[in-house]
Amino acid sequence: MDKIDREILMHLQENAKQNTKEIATKIGLTVTPTYERIKKLEQSGFVKKYVALLDRNLIGKQIIAYCQITLFKHQKELIDSFKENILSLSEVMECHHVSGNFDFLLKVAVNDMNQFQGLINEKLSVFEGISTIQSSFVMNSFKDTTVFDL
Repeated sequence: MDKIDREILMHLQENAKQNTKEIATKIGLTVTPTYERIKKLEQSGFVKKYVALLDRNLIGKQIIAYCQITLFKHQKELIDSFKENILSLSEVMECHHVSGNFDFLLKVAVNDMNQFQGLINEKLSVFEGISTIQSSFVMNSFKDTTVFDL
């Protein structure tokens, strides 16, 4: 990956809906080599997928919470089971296995507190091996980006 590939990736992160001609103009190449570079970046796995970023407030996701999950024991079977179960929860936007005072960090998006309570009481708390769930709620977001610095 060279400087031009990095420029292409930055432009795609800013707006993946740009066409190849627009990107080519911005980076100073013609359309064909730009197209070929984009395809190569996709095939190499640098571009995992293209998505639309939605305004959470407009779709009713009023509550964002970060849940710190601690397991009873650090057993492979328990960890694998937790990971598998988490994949089935559409409310969970992100799940990270972390080091430190807890084992997993979840980013959760829900419509309201009733939906959050249902997630905790009816879904998460029935997973085998969870010792504690600590939640923090987002009061205000002033930086929310998906752009990696290249």
